[in-house]
Amino acid sequence: MNNMSFVDPNQFIITRKRKKYKFALFANSPLCFEYDEWLAVKDQPDKRPTVMEIGAGNGLFAVEQAARHPEQTFVALDVKGDRLQKGAREAEARGLTNIFFVRARADQIDQLVAPASLETIWLTFSDPFPRKHSAGRRLTHPHFLAVYRNLLSSDGALLIKHDNTDFFCWGLEQLVCCGWSLQELTFDLHESELADDYKIFTSYEQRWLDEGRITKFVNAKADGERN
Repeated sequence: MNNMSFVDPNQFIITRKRKKYKFALFANSPLCFEYDEWLAVKDQPDKRPTVMEIGAGNGLFAVEQAARHPEQTFVALDVKGDRLQKGAREAEARGLTNIFFVRARADQIDQLVAPASLETIWLTFSDPFPRKHSAGRRLTHPHFLAVYRNLLSSDGALLIKHDNTDFFCWGLEQLVCCGWSLQELTFDLHESELADDYKIFTSYEQRWLDEGRITKFVNAKADGERN
């Protein structure tokens, strides 16, 4: 699909026409890739990311990061292409060539980039999966932390933003138990003196702040050897 031919929205068997249209926008964007498409191009020099946002939603947070840092290459990852297309359209409108949008699952990320190649991994308001039996799906579960450790460079950082205090504290416990050091930590990001790049709003963050839901943030570094 990508970079080859345009896709007819009618080929998507989806009852809601608006969603069908959004999937077509994703398929037709030169910045968007399905999982298999990305595997075919990921080793090209201009496709080697240094920053990845996992669970990027519409990708607008990553777009703003890419606009501020043209020296870096970004990948916004989400399982829903109809969301990612919004960020892709914004990136195209702004003439950005250092960001790509990949539709894939979080458990596929170790196939998407080379080991020790990422400078930064962002987790922005990921699903807290509050039920105990779903803990293994949380993106701060030890399984995922081991994957991040392997994908990050020796000086790489895992950056997490979240509004759910219970989920955030649970993630901090996993980080410490798994041998990560907390470089920066705040329970009120937008009242802190941390870097402005951290404070770029996601699409819903401003609304949540208006509702009194405070953004927590941690910058963590993996200690010890990679696999």
